[in-house]
Amino acid sequence: MTLPDLLARSPAQLNAMFSASPAGPIPAGDSIGEAIVFPGSLWSKLIAGLVHGLIWQGKVFTPNPDGDGATLQNKILPIGVHEIVARVYKQASWCDGKECIVLDYSKTSLLARPIRDEIRLVSADDRIYLGKVWWGKKELIGFALRFPS
Repeated sequence: MTLPDLLARSPAQLNAMFSASPAGPIPAGDSIGEAIVFPGSLWSKLIAGLVHGLIWQGKVFTPNPDGDGATLQNKILPIGVHEIVARVYKQASWCDGKECIVLDYSKTSLLARPIRDEIRLVSADDRIYLGKVWWGKKELIGFALRFPS
């Protein structure tokens, strides 16, 4: 599986994949990210390319020293500045009630306070997580993270 494979899938296929996937382990390290907007359309790859080049390139996860959860920083702007921090832990998904990995900005970021991301491991071999972005309780867009070996 690749990140472009996910961009080509329909919203229903992505939702089914997310629901069928385990939370997986909380990731560690630097990821490559792709925004998933209008999945399955001709616009999806174009928007993903623009977002990746200009706004957001992925996330960097740092495990907590006590072994419980992690923190992350988003890589933003064309130069990949590490900003917009979130707490990372496992909890039930707002989508289907099954366990997921939550990226919680509510106590760490004034700008992103209403944002909650949820991710699940959709390809263990390729180290790819599929994510959903929530604004309050409204699902906004999707994203994918790949952790190079």
